[in-house]
Amino acid sequence: MTRRHLIRIAHALPRCRPGLPHLPHALPVEMAHVAQWFFAASDITRLYILELLSQRERCVTELHEILGAPQSSVSFHLKVLKAAGLVGVHRDGRRKYYGLEGDTLKHMIAFALIVSPRGHAGTCALSCCQ
Repeated sequence: MTRRHLIRIAHALPRCRPGLPHLPHALPVEMAHVAQWFFAASDITRLYILELLSQRERCVTELHEILGAPQSSVSFHLKVLKAAGLVGVHRDGRRKYYGLEGDTLKHMIAFALIVSPRGHAGTCALSCCQ
């Protein structure tokens, strides 16, 4: 399956359950969520937005002023981050405030630990990992 196809599948599926992906070899559908997370975090502007949101919740206007980017560009990047589940949104009056989704970030960290060298030694049934 191509990455684009997996991401399309991930959009159609419900959000990940805790502990995803399964050790050590996740299903392609579960890997689609992982691909979506890291795709969203692969842009410098989106990484900067994540850093700003780690301080506190912010609205699009505030991010637009800090970044110096067009508001439409900031909205697009927030849309990508929200689709990946890295950012949540809530409305307060006329404004939408964006904040980090801690569970998804924890899943990303868990995946990074799994794929680290010898990260799943002893837990894999395949002979290549013994």
